[in-house]
Amino acid sequence: MASEEASLRALESLMTEFFHDCTTNERKREIEELLNNFAQQIGAWRFCLYFLSSTRNDYVMMYSLTVFENLINKMWLGVPSQDKMEIRSCLPKLLLAHHKTLPYFIRNKLCKVIVDIGRQDWPMFYHDFFTNILQLIQSPVTTPLGLIMLKTTSEELACPREDLSVARKEELRKLLLDQVQTVLGLLTGILETVWDKHSVTAATPPPSPTSGESGDLLSNLLQSPSSAKLLNQPIPILDVESEYICSLALECLAHLFSWIPLSASITPSLLTTIFHFARFGCDIRARKMASVNGSSQNCVLGQERGRLGVLAMSCINELMSKNCVPMEFEEYLLRMFQQTFYLLQKITKDNNAHTVKSRLEELDESYIEKFTDFLRLFVSVHLRRIESYSQFPVVEFLTLLFKYTFHQPTHEGYFSCLDIWTLFLDYLTSKIKSRLGDKEAVLNRYEDALVLLLTEVLNRIQFRYNQAQLEELDDETLDDDQQTEWQRYLRQSLEVVAKVMELLPTHAFSTLFPVLQDNLEVYLGLQQFIVTSGSGHRLNITAENDCRRLHCSLRDLSSLLQAVGRLAEYFIGDVFAARFNDAHTVVERLVKVTLYGSQIKLYNIETAVPSVLKPDLIDVHAQSLAALQAYSHWLAQYCSEAHRQNTQQFVTLISTAMDAITPLISTKVQDKLLLSACHLLVSLATTVRPVFLISIPAVQKVFNRITDASAQRLVDKAQVLVCRALSNILLLPWPNLPENEQQWPVRSINHASLISALSRDYRNLKPNAVAPQRKMPLDDNVTDEMLSFFLTLFRGLRVQMGVPFTEQIIQTFLNMFTREQLAESILHEGSTGCRVVEKFLKILQVVVQEPGQVFKPFLPSIISLCMEQVYPIIAERPSPDVKAELFELLFRTLHHNWRYFFKSTVLASVQRGIAEEQMENEPQFSAIMQAFGQSFLQPDIHLFKQNLFYLETLNTKQKLYHKKIFRTTMLFQFVNVLLQVLVHKSHDLLQEEIGIAIYNMASVDFDGFFAAFLPEFLTSCDGVDANQKNVLGRNFKMDRDLPSFTQNVHRLVNDLRYYRLCNDSLPPGTVKL
Repeated sequence: MASEEASLRALESLMTEFFHDCTTNERKREIEELLNNFAQQIGAWRFCLYFLSSTRNDYVMMYSLTVFENLINKMWLGVPSQDKMEIRSCLPKLLLAHHKTLPYFIRNKLCKVIVDIGRQDWPMFYHDFFTNILQLIQSPVTTPLGLIMLKTTSEELACPREDLSVARKEELRKLLLDQVQTVLGLLTGILETVWDKHSVTAATPPPSPTSGESGDLLSNLLQSPSSAKLLNQPIPILDVESEYICSLALECLAHLFSWIPLSASITPSLLTTIFHFARFGCDIRARKMASVNGSSQNCVLGQERGRLGVLAMSCINELMSKNCVPMEFEEYLLRMFQQTFYLLQKITKDNNAHTVKSRLEELDESYIEKFTDFLRLFVSVHLRRIESYSQFPVVEFLTLLFKYTFHQPTHEGYFSCLDIWTLFLDYLTSKIKSRLGDKEAVLNRYEDALVLLLTEVLNRIQFRYNQAQLEELDDETLDDDQQTEWQRYLRQSLEVVAKVMELLPTHAFSTLFPVLQDNLEVYLGLQQFIVTSGSGHRLNITAENDCRRLHCSLRDLSSLLQAVGRLAEYFIGDVFAARFNDAHTVVERLVKVTLYGSQIKLYNIETAVPSVLKPDLIDVHAQSLAALQAYSHWLAQYCSEAHRQNTQQFVTLISTAMDAITPLISTKVQDKLLLSACHLLVSLATTVRPVFLISIPAVQKVFNRITDASAQRLVDKAQVLVCRALSNILLLPWPNLPENEQQWPVRSINHASLISALSRDYRNLKPNAVAPQRKMPLDDNVTDEMLSFFLTLFRGLRVQMGVPFTEQIIQTFLNMFTREQLAESILHEGSTGCRVVEKFLKILQVVVQEPGQVFKPFLPSIISLCMEQVYPIIAERPSPDVKAELFELLFRTLHHNWRYFFKSTVLASVQRGIAEEQMENEPQFSAIMQAFGQSFLQPDIHLFKQNLFYLETLNTKQKLYHKKIFRTTMLFQFVNVLLQVLVHKSHDLLQEEIGIAIYNMASVDFDGFFAAFLPEFLTSCDGVDANQKNVLGRNFKMDRDLPSFTQNVHRLVNDLRYYRLCNDSLPPGTVKL
């Protein structure tokens, strides 16, 4: 034993040295190597068993358990059976002897190691594995240990990792399912026993003064008075040991519920017991008692009680998340909802809003999150199922959800509740669409709740009602969606408003418009406070309180303008005539507001608090323009109506809107406001485009300003938008007019003069400014911009450019992109040169997609450029640059020019199966396919997914896999590559797509796949013996339907990996028979 003792001291010393602050990395590597070598020795486990029983050093114990874990999971097959028996006997004894003194993480690791043995050997060689766990649970002394073992078993055996064969995984799940009823019975017994034992001693509280407050609702929500009485029992005070046991039991249940099917094993008594424990989460009384009694132990007790509530809600949510509910379980489900809504009522049961909010603040944050998750699951998964039950009062539930939503203590909690309302509104909308006959009945049932929701959500976005909360929101830091916390808050709120508008348009409008009007009155009334000072105009509101109130009013107006803009889509289409008056009122007000802002130049006015009020004024002005822009489709529909009725009203609206826009198209206006004006101008010119637009003086002014060489140029974004708007006024056809009244000759002359004025500076460049003979570098920003221009040109105007000019451009580019130039450009990852090459490939994508024969002569040059010049440079490079564009070009070349490779004849299609299609340009086709195959061997998952999709598309559209050349020379090469990818787990995220692709390829020649490819594939597999190859072959059933076939593929891959792992674990020199 001296050697074991000496080894233990040496190991303790090494471990202490390894984790010491002063140990160098090099020394750590040395120690690590030494420890790894020791672990690999045959019989090292005996030392580790001694170390575990003889040391108190945590590092040594953890190392010893890791040695066992490695032995069991990677080398178990090669361990002699006598040694296995000894290990199976010694480790549980060790656990039983020391479980109370071991640190929890060592104890848990030891439990896992024992469960790992069970995973390998139960029931054949370790028949009492599960029986031992059940005995531990039933013995009061070892109940906690038994529960830890049970939870670990559920985690490790129900959904085991890859290192088991599929057959063994299925066997383990079946073995566990056989034990479920017994286990659930035991866990129910434990929880009921603890509850009953402590309930007897719980003091009966005095009757609550509010207990009768909502009796009706309670009797509605709960079928029988007895269940209500049951849930009204006082919550017992548990000792620390009992709380610990209950928390372990609930953790076990949560994990079991994650994988066992809903069935009669989950009994009503178990569900009731779980709900008893869910009440711990909303028991503020106990938490208060704990904090009043002062000691830290009492506080911890309070937290633990809250944790029991969280764990119980986790169990409930695991059951709730199952969409597939057997008929016999529906009644249980209804009972669960009733009991949960009892809890919801308990949480929100006070009429005083402040009390409800303070109660929610006092609850554990995790408990509130779990409760919100429950409500989300209820609405998204089960509402359609439960709503049909007459005894389930949905409207009362919405009342509780309303209280719960609007008393949330955190913004995140409120956002989560708004998501639930959005789910509910979506459900209601789809229900009405599917049952139009019942529309009125459904809406009448929910109308009050929806109006209440709308009013409250609108109040929540206004500083007038919710200033304290809104001021807490961050309006500067952008999140991953490029929006601030305030913008997210507003957007989510407005989505709810919009969904209510879709269901109740009249109510929603009559609720929103008066609120908008009130704030508009304040804004429009500012004119009377404007005074002229030496330096310009000033807003004569200086009192601090007045400035604060104005700030709040302007912020609210800005939000309400966004709300009005969001509702624009509900005034167009079929409902245009019915809601015309409301929409006209809104648009008229918006036009008036935008003109008012532009005329009195509120954006340039001096204020008492410039850092606050000036941005507010600019924002309101910009939002009024944006809201008006949202109504451009309504204006377009009005335009076609006005055309028939020749109404002056419409002309006035457009003219006034242009009068509001024109003063803002200036370099003196802030960018935010300028861009809003430009976007509105583009919408009027593109979406509405009335005939008279060009003749409005304000539009003429914009034309003159843009074409005036002496005028100061706007910022780039604005300049582009204005030019686009002016061009669209002249280019786009006027609605509702025949072709002969479009005045194309005049408009063409005007457009030519506009383009002439815009390109004046460019055309004035001296001819020798660009030397025509000089080779243009590809990694140059000018070349990048030029390619962008030509790409746009090809996409939009290739027909108008004419064939000779297009041919000349393509030929020039093909000559320009030489092998040397390309190699130099693509060399630097993410460089301008890469972008230039990508844009050139995009231009070629447009060219190869062009129907007809015009550009077909370029195909050989394009394929040659791709395969001989670009592909060799990028093939072996790990960088994704250029690859995606190149393969898209190859795909488009094949997809749109199939007949370049396969000459299909009428005779061939008539005699399908007799005549083979004539193949042309075979070498080029083979080279392209080889490039696709090569791309599947590279690590870039995005390229892999893209190229797999391209091959599948070519098969769907052109029957690629059925072509003789593919079928005879490439098909099984591709299948082989895809199977190897699955075996190596290099692209695991695409498992499903790869499985489907293998099926589509194999289905072309199933006989060949089963008779020739599969045996050949297995023969070529290294790391498995002949017997294992036979088993793999036998297990691959000859199913020819997609689900069974892909299941067989994944089984083959899993078992092949498992056999390799087993064989690697055998000791050297093992003879395999």
